[in-house]
Amino acid sequence: MGDLCLLVADVLVKSQLAKTAAPEIPQLGSLFAADDLAKAQTVALASPQVTTGVEFGAPEFSQPGCQPQLATQVGATQVGAIAPSPQLATEIYAQEDNLIASILDDQRGSQQVSKVSPALIPNFSDIPQAQALAPRSGNQLYRQRLEALRAGTLYTRIASNSFYSAWSQATTKPSYSQWKQLLELEARAVARGQGDNRLSVVVGDSLSLWFPTQRLPEGQLWLNQGISGDTTSGILQRLSAFTQTRPDTIYVMAGINDLRRGHSDQRILSNLRQIMRQLHQKHPGAEVVVQSILPTRYAAIPSSRIRGLNQRIAAIAQQEKVSFLDLYPYFTDTQDTLNRALTTDGLHLNPRGYQVWQVALQQTESQLKIARYQRLTAAAVSGTAVR
Repeated sequence: MGDLCLLVADVLVKSQLAKTAAPEIPQLGSLFAADDLAKAQTVALASPQVTTGVEFGAPEFSQPGCQPQLATQVGATQVGAIAPSPQLATEIYAQEDNLIASILDDQRGSQQVSKVSPALIPNFSDIPQAQALAPRSGNQLYRQRLEALRAGTLYTRIASNSFYSAWSQATTKPSYSQWKQLLELEARAVARGQGDNRLSVVVGDSLSLWFPTQRLPEGQLWLNQGISGDTTSGILQRLSAFTQTRPDTIYVMAGINDLRRGHSDQRILSNLRQIMRQLHQKHPGAEVVVQSILPTRYAAIPSSRIRGLNQRIAAIAQQEKVSFLDLYPYFTDTQDTLNRALTTDGLHLNPRGYQVWQVALQQTESQLKIARYQRLTAAAVSGTAVR
């Protein structure tokens, strides 16, 4: 894959990406020699019939899951958190899930800008399941993204069924290093062609990797830097992949695979602190948003432990001057576990789960825009610079 990918990186974005209303970068197929196209076939990757986003062969998914211990909800005084506006959820969904909303009564009505208020959560039965033809394994997704690069565009800017003939018959599973190389190439393409487009970056594991591109908030470019099975240690080591980009917002979600592998809370928190610190230092103009660890249905990962970690992550985020987005209340059921209606296997999200996440991101994006406008207004009055 090396020669082809280097060629792609060299020629992919010679000019700036058009404003997000424009569809793609110019086609680059004619720039590839016949032997390069032949080599591309050697990186065709397998397409086992598995549930979207679930890599059953990965070690972190090998333990059986069952109900975690019951614990109390996190209170309303989250530290350093973002509070998406509930009005946007109202516009998207006409109903709220009364059962879930009743758990969150203590969080309703807060006017505090620094905390999440998931006051309106959709009725899960009203959320349509995705029907579009799309990759269903990491092998297929990897090949689709490679084909997008070869065609001179980015994975986050194509329809979910794009390049079907190339990825539907893929036969080889990509390695972790191949995934890292692909993400580096995508980041390099964005860095060279971003222009004055706004950019958001998603960093994390399989939960981030499989976020449907059609559910990403519009009006900007998106760069997905998720790798299935990755831990906080792995993510920390690959942050340099997108150092040359100029993101407005960086969303981070990490930690669940550390818990699956038996890593200590101290290790998880230390790595997350370093991730926050590095992102804040390398991207001073970006809003770094660390998202909470989501609930699971696994007894090996008690909800009480996840909520305790999230509280400590929120405190660290405040210390490191980054934002914290508490998604946990969006996804729990009456037993304080991951809602069955939102998951494929007790850990990963199904299309309904991603639609709930989409609501949170849309609300967060709206609030960040308002906050930025307020900073710019204040800076204009005082005559100071603002990021």
